[in-house]
Amino acid sequence: MVKLLKKIFKLLVSRAFIFSFLILLQLGFVVFITWQLSYKRVYVTYFFTGLSIIVAIAILNRSFNPAYKISWLLLVLIIPFVGVVLYLLFGRLRLSKRTKRFLHELYSVKAGELQKAELDIPIDDDDFRKMTGYITNLTGMPVYENTLARPLTSGEEFHQELLIELSRAEKFIFMEYFIISEGVMWDSVCAVLEEKARAGVDVRVIYDDFGSLKGLKYNFKKRVQRKGIKVINYNPFRPRLSMAINYRDHRKITVIDGNVGFIGGINIADEYINKKKLFGYWKDTAMLLKGDAVWNLTFLFLQMWQFCTRENIDYGEYKPSVAYSASGYVQPFGDGPLDNNQAIADIYLQMIHAAKKHLYITTPYLILDNETVTALKIAAKSGVEVSILMPEIPDKKIIFDVSQSHFPELIASGVKIYRYLPGFVHSKTVIVDDRIALLGSANLDFRSLYLHYEASCLLYRTSAVTEMADDFRKCLEQSRLVTLEEASKKSIFKKVFVAILKAFAPMF
Repeated sequence: MVKLLKKIFKLLVSRAFIFSFLILLQLGFVVFITWQLSYKRVYVTYFFTGLSIIVAIAILNRSFNPAYKISWLLLVLIIPFVGVVLYLLFGRLRLSKRTKRFLHELYSVKAGELQKAELDIPIDDDDFRKMTGYITNLTGMPVYENTLARPLTSGEEFHQELLIELSRAEKFIFMEYFIISEGVMWDSVCAVLEEKARAGVDVRVIYDDFGSLKGLKYNFKKRVQRKGIKVINYNPFRPRLSMAINYRDHRKITVIDGNVGFIGGINIADEYINKKKLFGYWKDTAMLLKGDAVWNLTFLFLQMWQFCTRENIDYGEYKPSVAYSASGYVQPFGDGPLDNNQAIADIYLQMIHAAKKHLYITTPYLILDNETVTALKIAAKSGVEVSILMPEIPDKKIIFDVSQSHFPELIASGVKIYRYLPGFVHSKTVIVDDRIALLGSANLDFRSLYLHYEASCLLYRTSAVTEMADDFRKCLEQSRLVTLEEASKKSIFKKVFVAILKAFAPMF
């Protein structure tokens, strides 16, 4: 009983609870005032009804995913006085002309500098050539040869390799993570960072303030800065109503001296290395890169650093300085809510269409738009073996319920969905015919694909692709196949509840 009371007290005094409560209080107050005005004043009701029609037309004319539009349209038209207010607050972010000019310089002009260094690399695979060309045209980030790529198929392996490579740093260390949580993993990493900072290495860390809210004490940033480490808490979580609260830095990137890089789905927290057991065994994947392609990761980090600080940065000072020899092609890239592209979402679709024999997908969540559902169904009906690996023990029950709502339709079309029996799957990977692979931080959901800053890595004809495929098949041996009967067996109440959540899922 005492332990329970301590937990409750700790929750009530936490920054996450207090800030969330204040935001909900503001939102409730705005909705209440609006409802009161609409209820007591007929002309106010007419005003909001007319405004809802104008807002609905504006939503329809936006260049965005149709599912996102439908969610907002439902809210705006069904409950005008609430929907209009929420849309004006959270529907879109309005930027000043100065900010727009800065973003243009940051994303368009800077990306153009990347392309100047692009070599004319012959690619004989039509599918991969289209993908890599699309990424380069959209993000400015080219594909590279001469890059060693090694998949790290557990948090424990990632942790071990990360410490080894950090200890070898001589010039700079850049780390950008959605979650940093104090504990065994962070303490071991921080010890190396502190040592390197004292030795004169330029050490910089970016963490997402919202993502790290639960795992960090209020004075974390100051404590780390006192160790000589430069720190940015991206988009500080403040108790105020703003669309900006939706835009999170979900990337997981480390760059060391411009020659070594890590990318994937693993954050810096004890659950990722199974020192803390939350949902059974935590299965995750990252990629260790050495060579030319690391330059793209360095570029992504510097872009985010410049976006947060508005510093003038000479990117050329951080280019790779060590040459590696390796076969295959590697293309790290990123996207975000303010760069006017959804490169990762589009590449997911291209990879599904490119599959001829088999398509392997690993994801913790499966909140899909109609385009992706249709593409998966067409692939399966065309004879492609489509296999999706998901957790047996989900970390977010309601979100997983929405994910499961897609199961019956997909399974009926021939898609095989497996659940990983040891526990939770957090990996985000796609593998096409053991020849093309994608690995990164983006989940298969609207928030990752449209509202977050994400980073992914496309690989072709490297041993890493085969190793990722082998690891996937090994995981299937520890998984169970979901049947159509199981997927369809839900109570009427739950089906209605999930259907409502599914309708508004793109907004959240």
